[in-house]
Amino acid sequence: MAPYTDFTMLRYAITSRALYPGDEQQKQAALLREAARWIADGIDLLQLREKDLPAATLATLTRNLLEKIALAASPTRLLINSRPDVALATGAHGVHLSASPDELSPAQIRDLFHSAHAPKPLITVSCHTLADIHRARHDQVDAILYAPVFEKPLADGQILPGQGLDQLRAACTAAAPIPVYALGGVTLQNASSCLEAGAAGVAGIRLFHNP
Repeated sequence: MAPYTDFTMLRYAITSRALYPGDEQQKQAALLREAARWIADGIDLLQLREKDLPAATLATLTRNLLEKIALAASPTRLLINSRPDVALATGAHGVHLSASPDELSPAQIRDLFHSAHAPKPLITVSCHTLADIHRARHDQVDAILYAPVFEKPLADGQILPGQGLDQLRAACTAAAPIPVYALGGVTLQNASSCLEAGAAGVAGIRLFHNP
C-alpha cells in the first residue's frame, strides 16, 4: 500500500516529473502513472507543477489528467501552477499561485474565467509569511499552502529551515476560515502534528511520491 493512502486528512499532491528517471517522454509517462494512482485514491487536490514545459505540452498533460479523473469518477480537483490560460483552455478546475508579485491576482483570474463563461475556478496560493496569509484571506482564495513548516534539503545540498509548528498555528488562525495545507518537510510521522496545529491537511511532492 502506498504511504499516501494512510491519510484521513485533506491531501494536496504536487507533481514533479524531475523525480522520475529517463528521457522527457518517460518522465511525463511516469508522472501520469503516479497521478493516476492519486486520482484513483481520491486525493483531494492535485497541482500540475511543471513550470518549464511549453503551454501545448502542459495542456496535453492536463487533458490526460482530466480524462483520468472523469474515468475514475474521482473527487480529485486539478489545479495548474501559475497558468490560468492553460487551466481555462483545458477545463481544469483551477489555478495555484505562488507568492510572487508578478502573478495575476485571484480577482483577475476570476474575471478571466467569468469573461470566458467558464465555471468559477478554485484558487490556491503559496504563503510564507503572515502578511501573505492576510493578503490571501483578503483575496478570498479557496485554500492556502503554508511553507516551509519543517526544514527540508534543497537540490544544492543546503538546508531550508522550517518555520515550525507555532508559526503554522499562527498562520491557520490568521487564515480562518480558509483552509491551510502544511507544506515543506511534511512526513507520515509529523503530519498529525500539523493537524493539531490547525492545518486542514498536508501538501507535498515527495510526501505522496511512490518510487
